[in-house]
Amino acid sequence: MKAWYIKSGALIVCILMALLSGVTHAAKSRLTEILDRGTLRVGTTGDWSPMTMRDPATNFYRGFDIDITTELAKDLGVTVEYVPTTWKKLVNGVVTDKYDMTGSASLNMHRARLAGYSDTYYHLAFVPVVTKANAKRFRKWSDFNASSVILTTTAGTVQQSLVEELLPNARKHASENAKLTHQYLLDNKTTAIVTSNIEAATLVKRYPQLSVAKVDGMRLPTPIAMLLPKEDQVWINYVNHWIELKQTQGFFDRVAKKWGLVELDVK
Repeated sequence: MKAWYIKSGALIVCILMALLSGVTHAAKSRLTEILDRGTLRVGTTGDWSPMTMRDPATNFYRGFDIDITTELAKDLGVTVEYVPTTWKKLVNGVVTDKYDMTGSASLNMHRARLAGYSDTYYHLAFVPVVTKANAKRFRKWSDFNASSVILTTTAGTVQQSLVEELLPNARKHASENAKLTHQYLLDNKTTAIVTSNIEAATLVKRYPQLSVAKVDGMRLPTPIAMLLPKEDQVWINYVNHWIELKQTQGFFDRVAKKWGLVELDVK
């Protein structure tokens, strides 16, 4: 009987330790850290118009992502801190705790192996942008699949992978600086750039000499969402509940309209 009590007592201690461990683990959620710190750290590239744009002179960020994450910080009751990053290092910054989340990132399964995603709140797709002088030359995506064509994308992005898979015969060029990608086109150093319908709409509005190639449809319709620490379900749940609430209230639609996020008609 005495041995039974000892074993039972040991079992109870183990159960309590497991419960306490779970409580401790929950207390370490990024949500708790953010509230204690008083700051929400957001990784953003500052080079994806009109989602996130950084003014190098003032270090001021603006755009769709900035409005979204500023609102999230406000609802958390904390301030927001924007942490500069690149597309290549975007996931790594979440994994290594350099920031608590990212701004908008397209959903792909490689990223999903390493980091968590919030629920989707917008969609994008990809289109080729050319100079108007070349507009009649390209009527199908396959027209770009030639060794005489140079295609430029931003390094580390979904569109870089798209070009590699869809247009293997074209010559590829990857720009490390997303802000300069379109400059290769303006300087006639590339035949076309492949970018999102979101950025393409901004570019053709800003540079009248550029045009979206009227090819056979956009490629890779893709959800976009925020990258979050993969194992932190408490923080992921909070962000997802916030997204659902804001979508229901029309917040995302209002911000999208403000920044001109409308789907391109490329047919």
